[in-house]
Amino acid sequence: MVTREDLLQAGAVAIVRMPDQAAGQDVADRIVAAGLTTIEITLTNPGALTIIEKLAQRPGVQVGVGTVVDSKDVIRAKDAGATFIVSPNTDEDVIGETKRAGLLSLPGVATPSEVAAAKRYGADILKLFPASTFGPGHLKALRDPFPGNFWCPTGGLSADTVEQWFAAGANIVGVGGPLIKGGVEAIEGNVKAFLAAVAKARS
Repeated sequence: MVTREDLLQAGAVAIVRMPDQAAGQDVADRIVAAGLTTIEITLTNPGALTIIEKLAQRPGVQVGVGTVVDSKDVIRAKDAGATFIVSPNTDEDVIGETKRAGLLSLPGVATPSEVAAAKRYGADILKLFPASTFGPGHLKALRDPFPGNFWCPTGGLSADTVEQWFAAGANIVGVGGPLIKGGVEAIEGNVKAFLAAVAKARS
């Protein structure tokens, strides 16, 4: 079972959201091959659970499911091999079901009230979403009254802004679109550039 420390050690989570199963599988495989082995497949991706099943069989890959807004999907994700559950929002039922299933919970938060609720419900890592709407300063402001939490800003991040997010208190970052910028042939280079930015920011 993947622990919170395992997830945090990765430094980055790749987010795959594609229009069909074949494209989703291809992008996921390319991202993993390029060296980013912590990966989230969103439920909005057709065939998401099948993609998760295949990735979960690969040694060293930490796979989770994203865009989980219904607690019924938590068990389906676990059965497919997911070890962490990511949501765009803070939902007591989803977080509760995630913890009962023994999985890691990463709910989306944006306000002090949502942070307090997510922690009360048992969240493991707080996903600031959408990160680009609020900026690194917002993350720092949220951290101050809620010390001791773990943060994963997601949404609109790029390799150029990674350092700012870690300086503001991020423990791990989520990235999707920038990894496929330029098409599938550019994925390897994009992944390596992003991982290099994360390594530099954490050094």
